[in-house]
Amino acid sequence: MSPGDDANRLAAEARARVLIDRQLTDAGWSVQDSRSLNLFAAQGVARREATMATGHGRADYLLYVDQQVVGVIEAKPEGTPLSGVEWQSAMYADGLPPDVRLAALAKDGRLPFVFEASGTETHFTNGFDPGPRARRIFNFPKAATLAKTLRRKDEEHPTWRGKVTALPPLDTTPLRPAQIEAINGVEQSLREQRYDRSLVQMATGAGKTYTAVTLSYRLLKFGGFDRILFLVDRNNLAKQTMAEFENYRTPDDGRRFTELYNVNRLNRGPMPESTALAISTIQRVFKALRNEEVGESDDPALDGWVPDTPVTVAYNSDIPPETFDLIVVDEAHRSIYGQWRGVLEYFDAHVVGLTATPGKQTFGFFKQNLVSEYTYPQSVADNVNVDFDIYRIKTQISDQGSTIEAGTVVPKVDRRTRAQRYVALDEDLEYTSGQLDRAVTATDQIRTVFETFRDKLFTEIFPGRSTVPKTLIFAKDDAHAEEIVIQVREVFGKGNDFAAKITYTARNADQQLAAFRTSPALRIAVTVDMIATGTDVKPLECVFFVRDVRSPQYFEQMKGRGARTIPAADFQAVTPDAKQKTRFVLIDAIGVTEHDFVEPPLNREKSVSLQKLLQKAANLTITEDETATLASRLAALEHQLTPEERTELDSVAGGSVRNVVRHLVDAVDPDRQAEAIEGAEDPDSARQQLIIDAVKPLASNPDLRARILELRRVHDRVVDEVSADVLLDAYGVVDTSKATSVVESWREYLNKHRAEITAIQLLTEAKERRISFSDIKELADRIARPPYNWTPDIIWNAYVALDPQFATKSDHRTLTDLVSLVRFTVGVDDKLVPYVERVQERYAAWLAQQEQAGVTFTDSERWWLDNMVKVIANSAGIRTEDLDDAPFIERGGTDGALRDLGDRAAELIDELNSELTA
Repeated sequence: MSPGDDANRLAAEARARVLIDRQLTDAGWSVQDSRSLNLFAAQGVARREATMATGHGRADYLLYVDQQVVGVIEAKPEGTPLSGVEWQSAMYADGLPPDVRLAALAKDGRLPFVFEASGTETHFTNGFDPGPRARRIFNFPKAATLAKTLRRKDEEHPTWRGKVTALPPLDTTPLRPAQIEAINGVEQSLREQRYDRSLVQMATGAGKTYTAVTLSYRLLKFGGFDRILFLVDRNNLAKQTMAEFENYRTPDDGRRFTELYNVNRLNRGPMPESTALAISTIQRVFKALRNEEVGESDDPALDGWVPDTPVTVAYNSDIPPETFDLIVVDEAHRSIYGQWRGVLEYFDAHVVGLTATPGKQTFGFFKQNLVSEYTYPQSVADNVNVDFDIYRIKTQISDQGSTIEAGTVVPKVDRRTRAQRYVALDEDLEYTSGQLDRAVTATDQIRTVFETFRDKLFTEIFPGRSTVPKTLIFAKDDAHAEEIVIQVREVFGKGNDFAAKITYTARNADQQLAAFRTSPALRIAVTVDMIATGTDVKPLECVFFVRDVRSPQYFEQMKGRGARTIPAADFQAVTPDAKQKTRFVLIDAIGVTEHDFVEPPLNREKSVSLQKLLQKAANLTITEDETATLASRLAALEHQLTPEERTELDSVAGGSVRNVVRHLVDAVDPDRQAEAIEGAEDPDSARQQLIIDAVKPLASNPDLRARILELRRVHDRVVDEVSADVLLDAYGVVDTSKATSVVESWREYLNKHRAEITAIQLLTEAKERRISFSDIKELADRIARPPYNWTPDIIWNAYVALDPQFATKSDHRTLTDLVSLVRFTVGVDDKLVPYVERVQERYAAWLAQQEQAGVTFTDSERWWLDNMVKVIANSAGIRTEDLDDAPFIERGGTDGALRDLGDRAAELIDELNSELTA
């Protein structure tokens, strides 16, 4: 090397040291020369040019924490490949001079903390890790961070990378199989430490957030993790995630997560020491790193913002790179690994991605480390989600655009102010379908689409229904959403509470979203992006696209809003004329389903009956599309079965019918087929063999096929809308023989099952425990099974046929009327009175007692009491948590009750339950 080259190298190394000095100083280290050494100047001291033991040369920096040597830095010129100089820093690490105080040595007898740095790149090896390995970090850690590790030096595993190798077995009791696989997959990835990133693919609705909460709890309690960052895609999802953590009960002692660990929203400035888990969007993290104000309230302008170019970040001592040990990216946004990856890579943390729809960029960021995979069809097979159908609405304007002739007077709307003025066009205006609802709004096109939806809704889309299903419409922008809301209300002839816009600019968007989940009145919501990812609206049955989506990941997220399953009772509470949710319908008014990336539903052969599908399975002549359809039909049936019917069907099958469905789904999965045909001489035969193996449990078991068809007939009701009827006669004769049979059979049933059904026990004997709605529901489910097939209406109408005095104003009975029926039949009550009337009578008497006692209620207090009584009448009681559902949520939920009723709120609930229920 020439003298000139040597001088250049020294100059480059000097420049690197200037940068390293600055980085150390930013992290709170006191950088000193040996001749002016003061180990008490700061908790962390970086000593330049320290002479090492004989034969080991001079270390660029020795690091002291609390006056004791803990580490070494080897400085190299900018651009030097640092992995090639690790031997040199290692030499310094085990060649200490005799005149230094050692804080601790790593297990290999060297200094525990070894760094290589060039000013633009820093590598760090922690000697307390199992199999210590250098990793790239954004900046030197603070001295306090190293001190924390040193305090654990006597533990078997001082760092989380060691502790995760000895995690206790996972309690699988509350978890689904896919959740178990995901948690085990991440933990195995952490143990192996092959990568610093893990990707979990889980279908929408499969419980990704609950999985992440369970994982977070295990890593905080057993894995040595100090703090976790939970990234969500939207601010409204931050609230949903916070609720998940608040409601999570730990499997060991049953306490809530938030009773054990502090969970906070991320804000600007130093992280509170007590924070174990921070929830944020990546946009808020970016602003906090830049020391920009991040308020407690959400910023709609920030939510979902994606910068034009990849972001860069600088060191922030308030939020240093070592702040988090784990970052969970939930509902990973498609841009997070592109424009935002600089924020993720700032932190020295393991990153876990949770998504239903990973793309190539996602796989690339996570280094192809897919630790578990759970597809949408698999989730349908497991009854985690429901299958979907596609209904296409196509109009001439939406397909081809249109032309407005010159001279036509048209309204023009200012995008910013929405002010409208009228102008005459001075030339023809020709617009394409792509310009529709952006540059041009065609009101009749919108009207035609929703008139078609209205007219086909109860004949083709949901035949036999009469209530508009919960429908979510995806609009192109806020102005388009505004126009749709107006048109939908007009087309259906409904008021403001029927359809609402739920976007970031809408007032009370969160309250409207809550109402959309629980209110029977709000049937249609129009959104742009706010409900596009992650947000649960379980009763949703129609996902309506009037905007095109060209991202397969985003489309799947939007489609997935309708996939959630929901208990039948909860579903009927908001959609009374529906029995169970077994599917949803994707309504396409723009052509979004015609993109190549759209996968078809499982239910592909709608014209083929279940009986024919089973027969083709028995004959081994079933096709791939028919196999998928059979899986969809069986999954829907399995979802409708009672627990007793499911157990009985499994016994006929000789195993789990759900597993049979899962095998059918796997047989038509493209990835499974690709594995099967790899290297096969005849790919078609190999693919067909997959299907034959999957249908074998059905093909070889005639009893199973017969029982499936019997159960389908029990749970299906055919609606004949084609045959015209003719009146033959009408006259007033009452046949009481059938009614007598029903009443006598009902009385015998109550006597026979008095000892085994809780509801009958509580209503016929002197019990202190109040009957619960679940007890009533159990009785209703039992009597609805063959051979009885009773409902409260059937039994009540039998009594009316025998004695008209039992007739009521309403012809419809509720489940709680079973209470009245049981009490009257066994002789506890001498009159058969609807449960609602009985509750109202007792409520009136209770109010009279309160008045006599000098207690009066304001109008606001009466609103709460009156609505509590309505809940009691329909559910045989009210719980405190019911106050956070409709209609109470409209007045603030539990907080509103405490505000208006004061400290007596809980006491009043208990008193009403005691005085008004059976």
